[in-house]
Amino acid sequence: MESISFSTPDTDAHFTVLKVPEWRAAIYQFLSVKVWGNLPSTLQRRLSAAYASIYTKPYSRQIIGPYLRLNYSDRNYLEKFKPPNGKKDFETFQDFFTREFKEAPKNKSAFVWPCEGLLCDMGAVGDTDTSTIKGDERSIEAIFQTRETAIPKNYFFTNVFLHNKNYHRIHAPVSGTVSRIQHVPGDLVVLRPWIYKQNPSLPALRNERFNIDIIDVLGRTWYLSIVGGPAVGTIALPNKLTVGCRVKKLEEIALFYLGSTCCMAAPKKPSYHCKNSFVEVGATY
Repeated sequence: MESISFSTPDTDAHFTVLKVPEWRAAIYQFLSVKVWGNLPSTLQRRLSAAYASIYTKPYSRQIIGPYLRLNYSDRNYLEKFKPPNGKKDFETFQDFFTREFKEAPKNKSAFVWPCEGLLCDMGAVGDTDTSTIKGDERSIEAIFQTRETAIPKNYFFTNVFLHNKNYHRIHAPVSGTVSRIQHVPGDLVVLRPWIYKQNPSLPALRNERFNIDIIDVLGRTWYLSIVGGPAVGTIALPNKLTVGCRVKKLEEIALFYLGSTCCMAAPKKPSYHCKNSFVEVGATY
């Protein structure tokens, strides 16, 4: 099989941003933040793990065929992937969800997108004011758990929402050295950005996440926050990913077991993509 290459941004014509009415979005946000979000985090994780376990049962593999037909126009979509963990077949729906590329994407650009999904929030760090929305302080530093002056104001913030149908592995956006790995305990409120009209990154402020910093060859830090949501059984990091280790561009750095969002603060603005566009692993950042 030939390697998958990217040079210009790709689009997903079947990835639509739901136009949820304001009143309905308010109800969804209330249920997510004020009802589900007020449950103890331990209970949220137990319920999420119980739900996620359904997709690890052998019978769940029957979902894969209908799911592919419903969500992908390309009938050969699955041919570029393989089952995880050296398996020969997709034995469960979770195997499909955690699918691996047969061959990693290739791109000559030094900077690439680390994940696949909807670019639901973006902006210069210096233009993103700190504010409090219904008890949640919106600041870039709060997401990445850094001191207020750590991230330069000329950095650019992006938040990619990974829909259930998207590829759910996170790859390094740049080659460099891992300088920080931080686990941040938290909630597992609903991730879908269209129910948080004024603050699509609100879940990234509240939810359990891993923050990973990578220093590139120019000495600039790339900040990543890998955020879980409801039904996330776990966020897994490779055993070899440790502080001080070197990573190559597009090397896998995290895996979600259902539900996710990936935030990034980078030293440059995306070259092609704008808010509410579709980004793909390996596409030029």
